[in-house]
Amino acid sequence: MNERHTPTSRRALGLFGRLGRWSAHHRRAVFVAWAVLILALGAFAPRAEHALSGGGWQADGSESVAARSLIDRHFGGEGSYALAVVVSSRAHAAGDPVFRHAVAAAARVLRDEPAVAAVTLPQPGRSVSRDGHVAVVRGGAGAGTAEMVRAASRVERRLAVAGSPGVQLALTGSPALWSQFNDENKTAMLRSEVMSWPLTMVVLLIAFGSLAAAGIPLLLAISGLVATAGALWLGTRVTGITIWAMNFALMFALAVGIDYALFVVVRFRSALRSGLQPIDAVGETMDTAGKAVVVSGLAVLASLSAVILVPSQPFRTSVFGILLAVGLVLAMSLTLLPAVLATLGSRIDRFALPWAGAVQHRSERFARWGRLVARRPVLVGALAAGVLVALALPVLHLHTAMPNAGVLTRHASARVASERLQQGFGPGAPAELQVVAPRAAAGRVQHALERGPGVAAVLPPQQAGRFALLRVQPSSDDPGALIERMRQQLPAGALTGGAAAEAHDLERVLRGRTPLVFALVSAIGFLLLLTIVRAPLAAAFAVLLNLLATAATFGVATLIFQDGGGEGLLGFHSQGFVDAWAPVFFFCLSFALAMDYTVFLLISVREELERTGDARAALVEGLARSGRVINAAGAVMVVVFFTFAMSGPLPPKEMGVILGVAVLLDTVLVRLALLPAVLRLLGDRAWWVPTFVERWLPHLRLRDAQPEPAGSVAVEHGGAPC
Repeated sequence: MNERHTPTSRRALGLFGRLGRWSAHHRRAVFVAWAVLILALGAFAPRAEHALSGGGWQADGSESVAARSLIDRHFGGEGSYALAVVVSSRAHAAGDPVFRHAVAAAARVLRDEPAVAAVTLPQPGRSVSRDGHVAVVRGGAGAGTAEMVRAASRVERRLAVAGSPGVQLALTGSPALWSQFNDENKTAMLRSEVMSWPLTMVVLLIAFGSLAAAGIPLLLAISGLVATAGALWLGTRVTGITIWAMNFALMFALAVGIDYALFVVVRFRSALRSGLQPIDAVGETMDTAGKAVVVSGLAVLASLSAVILVPSQPFRTSVFGILLAVGLVLAMSLTLLPAVLATLGSRIDRFALPWAGAVQHRSERFARWGRLVARRPVLVGALAAGVLVALALPVLHLHTAMPNAGVLTRHASARVASERLQQGFGPGAPAELQVVAPRAAAGRVQHALERGPGVAAVLPPQQAGRFALLRVQPSSDDPGALIERMRQQLPAGALTGGAAAEAHDLERVLRGRTPLVFALVSAIGFLLLLTIVRAPLAAAFAVLLNLLATAATFGVATLIFQDGGGEGLLGFHSQGFVDAWAPVFFFCLSFALAMDYTVFLLISVREELERTGDARAALVEGLARSGRVINAAGAVMVVVFFTFAMSGPLPPKEMGVILGVAVLLDTVLVRLALLPAVLRLLGDRAWWVPTFVERWLPHLRLRDAQPEPAGSVAVEHGGAPC
């Protein structure tokens, strides 16, 4: 289908067209402004990694956090963020000189750490195993959670050279767990980046067909990441920010940078080929693609913002990092990208490869696919829906829980220490619970604990001022039921804490907030789509299909990570559950990415509908104009995410697989098959706007009025089928 293009100078441009044209005219000022901002923030970027927090995985305001606060205040920092050195030997026992020397060395290392408040030596009956071959030296937390995680890293390095022959020293406790997990995750991320960047460049070259064009998404992604890292460091001057904020910022800067650059560059190439001069082509491009990018960016930002409902610092600040990255890349796409395109002009195809121009504004191959969907919507839709439903069925028995030291590699200190605690004290020793109660109630608390099921041992209470501290060893490493029972049965004023209780409270909060987050994200996505495409049914079905694809994604996650279906391929040992943060966090991330592709498809179809008034032809042409872009962007994301699944500890594997599968299912089955089939079956009804909706929807045209080819129909929005 050929279009007659009107130079943008002969008609009024919309807001984003004018912004793009202004950026193209004033590109030197735009380059200088962005260079100053990126360099200024980039100067702080190298400091970000050391300033970001490695801990804080807790439900803020929960009983376990309140218990930790009391314990740290009155019992020398012996709460859940205390450090514990497990001293063990098969050949020596606690009374042997070589074992005593190792205990003294461990205590000396802890005393030399400024973040440690007090050191407690092993005590028979409390922290020495019955056979004497395992003992625990404790170092109280004398600083906040973030500093204790850093302290754990320092202590671990010193312990590595402090042991005695035949006696092993292994550091454990929440700070050690998160310190070692973050170190392993950092190594895995770097390894994945080394693998993903060359693969990403290859996919971009295939998509764009020229080195100059392929470099544009990487320019946006790298610039956005550098600026985000610097901004995160500035944020740490105000509040604690998790190191995961940097990890997710990296992925989303790359994700949206590629998506937006693909959509804009393809439109720009098309405008150039229609005979427009570079600055006019920029205005034409941003007047259409710019609107799609803005709506997509708003959808991503709004979807991710729902995670803030989870009252936990790592979740909220992880989202903060992503929002910064997406916001910066969005701003660059609307200003810096037009300036770059105007500067390149026809040179955007410089260093062209044999398939130069492979990504056109229109693909005849996807047009043929669109005509097939239009002829056989029931068959295509049923096949795609059948696959998604089949993949979604395992989600019915999805079980979630918080991970423990088992997610670390086999030789990690915290995992080794956990295993030795189990060998010396019993299976529930690593999940020790702490009960802090009024001193007068200590006897009643101890009596209630000792006669309750699920308890392996209760140590005599420690007393300090008005409070007593009791340590409870569960009989298993999954004390969730015991924690709930303790809270129901213990006397008033008794608080149950400890690392296992904090994990339990966070899991419970996540489970409780999941329906609210899902509903809020879905509602936001529907309202944004309704605003831009002005079609309630089209927007509603798009959101419902996103939810179906998400269910299929978590069905795959259940098969792989809970049931162990991918252990051999991915190199991990199943925990028997999916990590508790996955449903909330990864739903928001995958839904945000899906909204990107939804916006691109629906806007392309809506543009054609406004131009021709023919719903069937608009569907075919919308697929022809967006299909290759969606596939190219999706291919890059699948490559990036799956590289994270091939290395490192278990949670990054979950992240890589879940997000990679989400993008794969969305681009192949939903965007290119199921949603087009639904739109075809709905026909004109898909684009009908009820009168009462029409009255309050803002009037945002996707195509501004311009001369059209003979026989075309200019479609106005109204309260009737288009």
